[in-house]
Amino acid sequence: MNKPQSFFHLHLISDATGETLLAAGRAASAQYKDARAIEHIYPLIRTEKQLMKVFDDIEEEPGIVLYTVVDQALARRIDERCAAMGLPCVSVLEPVLTVFQSYLGTPAGRRVGAQHVLDAEYFRRIDALNFTMEHDDGQLPIDMEQADIVLIGISRTSKTPTSIYLANRGIKTANIPIVLGVPVPQALVEAKTPLVVGLVATAERISHVRQNRLLGSTPGFDSNGYVDRAVINEELAYARQICTRHGWPTIDVSRRSIEETAAAIVGLMREKAR
Repeated sequence: MNKPQSFFHLHLISDATGETLLAAGRAASAQYKDARAIEHIYPLIRTEKQLMKVFDDIEEEPGIVLYTVVDQALARRIDERCAAMGLPCVSVLEPVLTVFQSYLGTPAGRRVGAQHVLDAEYFRRIDALNFTMEHDDGQLPIDMEQADIVLIGISRTSKTPTSIYLANRGIKTANIPIVLGVPVPQALVEAKTPLVVGLVATAERISHVRQNRLLGSTPGFDSNGYVDRAVINEELAYARQICTRHGWPTIDVSRRSIEETAAAIVGLMREKAR
């Protein structure tokens, strides 16, 4: 018998965007299936006055406090307030910085938002995002040679969200839909630079996703065969045949998150580069 789900407050204090904290907090809370975190995110907290307002909120809804604040005086203030309130409090970056300092033999520079500087890597990600949006859903197939990754698959195999996630990591990603009986663009077949990956899933999974899409479709949308599992199996068989014919690897996304699919693709990229 399943336990009833409980709730707890998770307070995330950051002197930057809070993305690091949010990822760490969610990774930890995901390990507790019977407890759900109510997230309170406080980004760009850089002064004592801002911090006092944060603790006004925490006093009303106490819970776990995680923070990434490089100003050591401000960090001590967080520790002190949490101790006085009897709340668990963890500096997410401090143990990691300690290890870096020990290994590298020099203290951290403690620059606020250092990972968000407008450097070459940042502009590489912007360029990748622009490329990916321009090459979504089979657009501009003639430019396939410029892509790092090309994702192919039938409808509702998460091609677009996976492409965008990869683009956020600076990887130029195009995606092309596979339609039953329609050959893939010749420009893709002839492309030498990109890694082409086929995304597949079970017919049950795709049918379920397509049914949900139909709920938000405009009246008159032709759904004949769109959610039929027999038709979907034909589409999947055709997609696998194409990938086998050209030697393109496939990834089953049925039980994978976007992040897990992207990680598998990056792994294939590394293998290709060897």
